[in-house]
Formats: sequence, C-alpha cells, structure tokens
Amino acid sequence: MGMNVANCPRCGKIFVKGFAELCLNCLKDLELQYDKCLKYLRENRGATINELSEATEVSTKQITKFIREGRISIINAPNMSYPCEVCGTLIRDKTICESCRSKLAKDVRLNTEEEQRRKELNVEETRSSFKIKDRLKNRH
Repeated sequence: MGMNVANCPRCGKIFVKGFAELCLNCLKDLELQYDKCLKYLRENRGATINELSEATEVSTKQITKFIREGRISIINAPNMSYPCEVCGTLIRDKTICESCRSKLAKDVRLNTEEEQRRKELNVEETRSSFKIKDRLKNRH
C-alpha cells in the first residue's frame, strides 16, 4: 500500500494527499483568508466584493469560491455580488447571469432542433434509397 502523494495545485509543493486537495500550508492560508473576510464582513455589511478584496487582500476569485461553497453567506450583505462565469456581470446567485443562462438555453434548444432535423433527413434519405433498391429489384 503506497502513499498517495500529489503536487499542491495552489503552490506546487509535494504533499501527502488526504482529505484535502491542497497542502497543509495552503489550507492554513485559505483559512486565514476566510477568517479575514468574515471579520471584515461582520464590521462592514454594506461592502462590495471589490471592497472586501482590497481590504483583506484576498482575491475576488477566492472570495467568489467561498461564496459558492456556502462558506460566506451574502443574504445579509446587500451589496455583495460576484461575477458571472461567462460574461463577468455581477450576480447574487447561481454561477451564470440570467442573460447568459437564456443564451445557453437558446443554443441548446437550437442544437437539439438541428439534431432532430438531421435525424429526420437521414431517415428520409434512407427510405428513398430503399425505394430505389426495391425498384431495381423489381426490374429483374
């Protein structure tokens, strides 16, 4: 039974992989960042994500991750929002904004319709080729 070792995706150091995907130093650093964010938000409920990032020196990307993981709640933080994963528009829930979600749904629908048309065309072509074969058979 060998040890499960990996490179920390955050700092690159080799570590023994256990319950976490990061090395202990990076885990401790993330917890310190999380604590800084919580402390700042308790004292500044009206802060935006950029203000929080500037005050705590924690990246907006990491703050967004804390929010998405449910570690930072934005229910009582009226000005807190994070960027849509597609266009960057600030949102308060889910991972993409309503506009991008609508565009994605439209693209999926159009793709599905196009796929259906291709299948129908293929079935029609198959039928007509059988008819030609049948006609050729009947001639002999």
